[in-house]
Amino acid sequence: MALWNMMGFQDPATPIMEQLIMFHDHTMMIIIMITAGVLYMISTLVVNKLINRNILESQLLELVWTIMPALMLITIALPSLKILYLLEEINKPMISIKAIGHQWYWSYELSDFKNIEFDSYMKNTNNLGDSEFRLLEVDNRIVLPFNTKTRILVTSLDVIHSWTVPALGIKIDGTPGRINQGSIMMTRPGVYYGQCSEICGANHSFMPIMIESVNMKSFMMWIKNFS
Repeated sequence: MALWNMMGFQDPATPIMEQLIMFHDHTMMIIIMITAGVLYMISTLVVNKLINRNILESQLLELVWTIMPALMLITIALPSLKILYLLEEINKPMISIKAIGHQWYWSYELSDFKNIEFDSYMKNTNNLGDSEFRLLEVDNRIVLPFNTKTRILVTSLDVIHSWTVPALGIKIDGTPGRINQGSIMMTRPGVYYGQCSEICGANHSFMPIMIESVNMKSFMMWIKNFS
């Protein structure tokens, strides 16, 4: 059972990720039904001799096998388009944070407050605590409030990186000379992990992302005590 859970999605922490998981389940059910139907028809043809060698055409059959796949594609396309529009929607964010990719670490800027800037490096294995994850812990984590619309601006200073946090349903490419943006709104407190999802060099797997979601009071205390 534990292995089966590892093969699935992480628990969603944003409404967008909830929609993505629902869309995945919706599409998988359609694929399973199609696969089961095709396998049933193949097995039926194999085990019996109920064939008609004289049939040359059947307009009704052709109409059915044309309309049915079209309807299935529509049932997949409509929720897919809805989620695509939601992913690009940015409605008056309260907080903006800029993530800059380097080989091989991230640096962050929160200019809405007092020009907070810090680098985020992966923790060395020898410095990990008992409850910390190898290759995912960083020395300076991002602290953001939940139930707050946040805009993420991502760029790079060397090669193409990708700022990705699976539990938040966000993946933004960091391209040199260009700023890409996305939005998140975490719905619950917690600590969420991600990694660069672009093959950016020898130490590509050693630039993790770590976000801590807290309430607004704790976030303002973090801002106030930041040095």
